[in-house]
Amino acid sequence: MVQRLTEFDTIAAISTPLGEGGISIVRVSGEDAAAIVNRLFKGKDLEKVPSHTINYGHIVDPATGQVIDEVMASVMLAPKTFTKEDIVEINCHGGIVVTNDILQLLLANGARMADPGEFTKRAFVNGRIDLTQAESVMDIIRAKTDKARQVAVKQLSGGLLTEIRVLRQEILDVLANVEVNIDYPEYDEEEVTAQKMLACAEAVSGKIDRLLETAQEGQILRNGLKTAIVGRPNVGKSSLLNYLTQSDKAIVTDVAGTTRDTLEEFVSVKGVPLELIDTAGIHHTEDQVEKIGVERSKKAIAQADLILLLLDGSQELTEEDRRLLELTAGKKRIIVLNKMDLGQKLTAAEIAKESGSEVISTSIMMKENLDELEALIKKLFFKGIENSNDQVLVTNQRQAGLLAKAKQQLADVASGLESGMPVDLVQIDFTGAWESLGEITGDSALDELINDLFSQFCLGK
Repeated sequence: MVQRLTEFDTIAAISTPLGEGGISIVRVSGEDAAAIVNRLFKGKDLEKVPSHTINYGHIVDPATGQVIDEVMASVMLAPKTFTKEDIVEINCHGGIVVTNDILQLLLANGARMADPGEFTKRAFVNGRIDLTQAESVMDIIRAKTDKARQVAVKQLSGGLLTEIRVLRQEILDVLANVEVNIDYPEYDEEEVTAQKMLACAEAVSGKIDRLLETAQEGQILRNGLKTAIVGRPNVGKSSLLNYLTQSDKAIVTDVAGTTRDTLEEFVSVKGVPLELIDTAGIHHTEDQVEKIGVERSKKAIAQADLILLLLDGSQELTEEDRRLLELTAGKKRIIVLNKMDLGQKLTAAEIAKESGSEVISTSIMMKENLDELEALIKKLFFKGIENSNDQVLVTNQRQAGLLAKAKQQLADVASGLESGMPVDLVQIDFTGAWESLGEITGDSALDELINDLFSQFCLGK
């Protein structure tokens, strides 16, 4: 368990993106927040105003008397704040120079520059949030779709925290029974204790399985689905990219090979965030530039989570088409038979039978069946959770890895008991599972893990 700290330096940072805008916010948190801002603020005495009030005034350089900006200062006193410390937020005019000048004055008058993620770290250390909620803060900031935002908000409200703590309590209840038997062996009923431990290990493991089943969907929502659009030249790859992005990102002509490099764009398709990669047509060429594009296309295929393989449905399969079918055979893919408006020489049924993949016939130019394509993408990656706003999802590798570790430790418990190992030896793995689950929420996390996690946050959050 991370030690609870009660005294910190007072920290400051700019909490809004640097640039021109209507408003910028400089945030100050710590025991001396109001006193430090008061040295610069001309208006009401911020050390005497009621909590959770916003106050009009000016920021003035105390050394020169120069007015820096006309501002509104929000005062929020502990413990009812994000960090559970006193917080003052200075709302100034949005501009790089004025915002930075105010920050520098705060630093010169007693505040320390906040480390990346330090405001959120203080919220965690002071018991305001757990690690899953801290991660959800960044997930909200980085959310690329409404669904990703909904899942992050669910996490912020403590959805996964509640699930994990229920599992830990189930294990703890049995561990308490084991400890009683160790302390009072005259009352020991080891067989009964072993049965309770085995039943608990199996029950908790089953619940972990259900959480792990959500990990793929959660990580797709968090990071996006790397999707490569591939095919030989002039089958409609760039047209599909333009349709999905609702823009003219790629040049579209009747001339084959107009895309000679990979183009990347981020879009939301039915709530699924896609990192689209429009690849150069993969074919044999002597052109040096095209060769580089083809090699990059092959690399994109290797790294992709999903392949949209376009074939010209108005023509018979070519050797290049067959090579692409072989090249993408080991990947999750959807085969798109394009140009159905020109008459079909290939049918979805025969290609599906030959390839073993999902196949859909479309006309990208005529915008036919493209809704069905989007629905198919959603179906492939969101299996029954896409309409459930209440479902708790595992959203990152750290959480999934610790759940998998706890599951393995519980499996070791079960195998140990079934092979006749003494309960007090099996208890080591049982306790290990309890601690692994605690690392997810931060209840049993190491300081190094905490520092590493918060170092990934943006400055000012």
